[in-house]
Amino acid sequence: MAIRLFIDGAAGTTGLEIRERLTGRDEFELLVLDDAQRKDEAARRDALHAADIAILCLPDDAAKEAVKLAEGSGTRIIDASSAHRVAEGWTYGFPELVNHMPGTGRDAIANAQFVSNPGCYPTGFLALLAPLVDPGISVRGGDPINGGLLPFDFPYSVNAVSGYSGGGNALIDRFAAEPNIAFRAYGMAGGHKHLPEMQTYAQLASPPVFSPSVVPAHRGMIVDIPLPLAMMGARGWPLALWNLLDEMYEDSDVVRVHEMSDNPSELLLMSDADPWDGMDLYVFGPFHEQGADDLPTHARLVARLDNLGKGASGAAIQNLNIMCGLPETTGLRL
Repeated sequence: MAIRLFIDGAAGTTGLEIRERLTGRDEFELLVLDDAQRKDEAARRDALHAADIAILCLPDDAAKEAVKLAEGSGTRIIDASSAHRVAEGWTYGFPELVNHMPGTGRDAIANAQFVSNPGCYPTGFLALLAPLVDPGISVRGGDPINGGLLPFDFPYSVNAVSGYSGGGNALIDRFAAEPNIAFRAYGMAGGHKHLPEMQTYAQLASPPVFSPSVVPAHRGMIVDIPLPLAMMGARGWPLALWNLLDEMYEDSDVVRVHEMSDNPSELLLMSDADPWDGMDLYVFGPFHEQGADDLPTHARLVARLDNLGKGASGAAIQNLNIMCGLPETTGLRL
């Protein structure tokens, strides 16, 4: 029997791309509300209670309201908003972080009732940094024999750029109405909504300094973490960082770690890029073995992904597949 699936917020950017990835999939029976019903509370409650699984593609407050509407139903929920990413009782839907910290990974997702999709920027940030950080290593605590390669209490920074679709229909409309916008830096005062999950799942002592920006491309994202190795008490040279990431994702069909010897001289976002649900990771820095005389002064960890793919809709489909016991990459654009 087909799995009954309801997408609450199906008319938004993320919802539309989820529906596109479900095209032709007879494992699911899609419950659809017409335009007159999709904002009607009673109709939404009925659909949420009728569904086996619901995917919430809503603003945070509306997502919280949807969870309340679903109370008593037993419906399993994937929330694509940021409302529940660090909330008690919710599983963080980042299957590649398996074994990194309790409550993450494929088994946790497969058995969860409530799964929260990662944010687009945190997806790149955590994929790069979380495997390299050990919460027991302190810059001030000396150089332990065992543990992670990077300290948990360093003041990390992250520079990131996204296509404008990450801001939803409002930002899409703004870029259409103001075609002279070439670059938009935002969140200048700090306090971005992604910071709690970035700190929590990388197990950092404090949130990173986050510098997000948007360019006139519909989709695409680059996340860049600079590492001043010589001043941060790092135990890992660039090649050691690469080795750990490569081992972490060696069996993944979604995340690819590029060879350091093959690193490109530039990374591009294309204005006409096709949907893509994978993620490319890079370690930039001096390429030689640990043990030379001088620790390299710096490295850069960089992720390239589609903010609407692995950063949103693709991640929701990946989690949906895992929750339903289906092959993880079914329906993904890889």
